[in-house]
Amino acid sequence: MAVEFPHRHLLEIRPLSEEDIWTILKTARNLKEVLKRPIPKVPTLRGKVVANLFFEPSTRTRLSFERAAKTLSAEVLNFSARGSSLEKGENLLDTVKNVEALGADLFVLRHPASGAPHFIARHVKGGVINAGDGFHEHPTQALLDLLTVLEAKGGFRGLKVAIIGDIRHSRVAHSDILAFRKMGAEVFVSGPGTLLPPEREALGARVCYRLESALESAEVVIALRVQKERHGRALFPGFHEYARYFGLTRKNLELTSPTAILMHPGPINWGVELAGELMDFPRQVILDQVENGVAVRMALLLLLLKSGETAP
Repeated sequence: MAVEFPHRHLLEIRPLSEEDIWTILKTARNLKEVLKRPIPKVPTLRGKVVANLFFEPSTRTRLSFERAAKTLSAEVLNFSARGSSLEKGENLLDTVKNVEALGADLFVLRHPASGAPHFIARHVKGGVINAGDGFHEHPTQALLDLLTVLEAKGGFRGLKVAIIGDIRHSRVAHSDILAFRKMGAEVFVSGPGTLLPPEREALGARVCYRLESALESAEVVIALRVQKERHGRALFPGFHEYARYFGLTRKNLELTSPTAILMHPGPINWGVELAGELMDFPRQVILDQVENGVAVRMALLLLLLKSGETAP
């Protein structure tokens, strides 16, 4: 079967059509079967080299890209900024060009500067996947969130999705809003006023200054970590006050649909954005998101590296 995908890179959600997103999700659902096999490995990307270039800390994203590449039999080059030549003054482009000279066919890039993956995409021959850039986007997180909701709800059109927390500084929020709206869902956002974008900048989401307004009848609830490392100054009194007014609990989740699912991109600050009592909440699908992250990233590696070729 020939794999067709009209994009060379995945830098953000906006250029993807609804059809493109369905292609990614359907490919990911098919590839999940591979992960359940006794030997979870196929030769699809044998001979390809994937470079994971992480200039910021990461657990789930970095490890799932590594697992995805190895499951498809690609070779993996793992780079982290600490202990690298960056500490000797090497710049981003020189680092990437040297990794390209080592034979990398595709670059997975996480960087604190918004736009860094776009810059690198203009200077390399291979594809680039944005694994999170500054305040901008985290497109693979949005795609795995879509897959998790698709599995739980069967579709997107007309769903009420509530995203709660630090919307202004969250690249996950920006990608999720674009992705869910593109697929026909209604998106509501809520959090402290200092952590919300102005309504004209909310990417089409409904801004709710009261948590209850966002949660009422929501079918999907996505909690976000407070990104204090990106604030530069205090934007709310403290974690205790945040938890009191915007932390999710079993009580305020009673406002949602009886079948609502609870999501979080991680890492979680238990007792801040999520009450500890939600660790065993029956409709929490946080680990499903982690599992789906591997499948979505497998799909993207396949689509970007094998487009136009016959995939085994």
